[in-house]
Amino acid sequence: MAERVVIFKHSLRNAFIPVLTVIGLRFGELLAGAVVTETVFQWPGMGQYAVLAMSRLDFTAIMGFALTVCVLFALVNLVVDLLYSMLDPRVTLL
Repeated sequence: MAERVVIFKHSLRNAFIPVLTVIGLRFGELLAGAVVTETVFQWPGMGQYAVLAMSRLDFTAIMGFALTVCVLFALVNLVVDLLYSMLDPRVTLL
């Protein structure tokens, strides 16, 4: 086999699996960082909206923000799991 085939088809596919895991988990940290960044720099967005809702005790908005963040995080992790099955033939979908 050519060296390029071995590197790109075999080794990089296996090496990308832990990287994909870290990318999926870091997405949650990015959402939390957006709250802090938008609050500090006064940028309009979901993070600043959530902080204002918490300061006003707007429970409906707080629950909506939490639900949105949870759904986004779950969808990103679903995509990560689907990509696992594409990268690693040992991983099967039921």
